[in-house]
Amino acid sequence: MENTQPNSQAFESSEVTLRENVTQVMKHYFSNLKGEETQHIYDFFLDEVEEPLLAAVMKYTNNNQSKAARMLGLSRGTLRTKLQKYGML
Repeated sequence: MENTQPNSQAFESSEVTLRENVTQVMKHYFSNLKGEETQHIYDFFLDEVEEPLLAAVMKYTNNNQSKAARMLGLSRGTLRTKLQKYGML
């Protein structure tokens, strides 16, 4: 079975890579803080990214949880927990 893990070269057809998009979004986020303290950025960011990622993978797999879990590198149980968290079941 071929391993087709994403890498930066896989997205070369895009003008801007995912990594560059994240960098720009975080710069924008920090510039809008205007000196205010912030906490839990990691959890906030993951929550913002995780839901659309799961939605896209579920759509791509026609809601096949086993296939989606394999694609994401998660157990099916972990995927179900995450789908429940976002009301996607």
